[in-house]
Amino acid sequence: MTIADPTPEQLALVQDEAVRITRDLIRIDSSNYGGHDPATWGPGEREAAEYVVAQLEEVGLEPEILESAPGRSSVVVRLPGEDRERGGLVIHGHLDVVPANAEDWTVDPFAAEVIDGVLYGRGAVDMKDMDGMILAIVRHLARTGQKPPRDLVIVLFADEEAGGTYGSRWMIEHRPDVFEGCTEAISEVGGYSITLPRQGGGEDVRAYLLQTAEKGYAWLRLKATGRAGHGSVPNDENAIVRLSQAIAAIDAHDFPREYVASVRTLLDSVSEITGTRWQEDQVEEFLPLLGGAKQFVAGTLADSANVTTFHAGYKGNVIPQTAEAELDCRFLPCHQDDLLALVDELSGPHVEVVVDKIGISLDAPHDTDFVRSMHRAILAEDPGAELIPYCLSAGTDNKQLAQIGIDGYGFAPLQLPADLDFAPLFHGIDERVPVDAIRFGARVLLRLVQDC
Repeated sequence: MTIADPTPEQLALVQDEAVRITRDLIRIDSSNYGGHDPATWGPGEREAAEYVVAQLEEVGLEPEILESAPGRSSVVVRLPGEDRERGGLVIHGHLDVVPANAEDWTVDPFAAEVIDGVLYGRGAVDMKDMDGMILAIVRHLARTGQKPPRDLVIVLFADEEAGGTYGSRWMIEHRPDVFEGCTEAISEVGGYSITLPRQGGGEDVRAYLLQTAEKGYAWLRLKATGRAGHGSVPNDENAIVRLSQAIAAIDAHDFPREYVASVRTLLDSVSEITGTRWQEDQVEEFLPLLGGAKQFVAGTLADSANVTTFHAGYKGNVIPQTAEAELDCRFLPCHQDDLLALVDELSGPHVEVVVDKIGISLDAPHDTDFVRSMHRAILAEDPGAELIPYCLSAGTDNKQLAQIGIDGYGFAPLQLPADLDFAPLFHGIDERVPVDAIRFGARVLLRLVQDC
């Protein structure tokens, strides 16, 4: 049995609920400051999880809150499908957001204001909009008593913004049964549109970028040790100098360009649509065609390493014995070992490189029946649209799911204005999303669960 098309009234309710739930979630300050000190965690994740549970219980479902530590709450619920023998589909989001400094914003980041048809708030695109769409679709299926073609496992994780230690990583290690039988997953940072000029003129083409690959990350600490002493005495074993030399060497390194398969597929597809050729040694001239995605794509052309913190010293006339810095490294698929070895070499003999956290790179297949299902769902709402694979420069909870054999995709569908610079909105000031884009995404996701 297939899921019946919704009545106009049902479809209107799904869209309205997606917007309502998104706004409700934004109003819950679930800021994630990272770290392992419970005093800094705040109540937001638990409050958001309880809200989600209430929304699901209201339509007769029995969700479960899983806590890795007090207040670090994730929500799971499984919707049995018609064919229980098929691999299940995980549809996941996260409930936490990065902090927002209200003084920098033109609106209250947790008020969920709608101004000129645009919803403002921390989490508007990362990723409470997708959370709202997911819950609206699930509520519709529960209200109408319809089963999807296969099992759907709905998960809203804690702690994505700090690497998933208290969310997806914990769940994979302690509750892998949640994902039993699942083969694929969808989540954030893909499925959004860019607008491309058509080769030879005519109407522009909307292309939706399906995130099939992710760069990996390595969060490292550089620890320099030297000889402590008085600031008036010459010292050729100064820990700060040693650390500074390591940082300078890493910063000066020219990471070579490498166009991995998913990046080439994107650039070739855009070239075919627009008639504009891209050249490996002049790709910067091509990137503006990608509109709101250009910043994401620019980050996938090479590995990178950025110093993010520096800690040393405790008094102006004392040379400290130690100095530390943190390094955020991002690597293309299959580059992890080479990048770590390079950082170790560049740091020199007096600086220890400590690995704090690794997030693997991903590269999921894009010539599959499920990918074609996603394209059909887009085409049903936007005839003539293209679906193009791309690599994400950041990371998602799909990294953890990949470790238990689940292919993860970024598919949070949004039809965006051609002039919206989308990528900088993630973690940005005045984060926002058009209300109509959320409504569009809810319609697309509903079509996908009918045909997944």
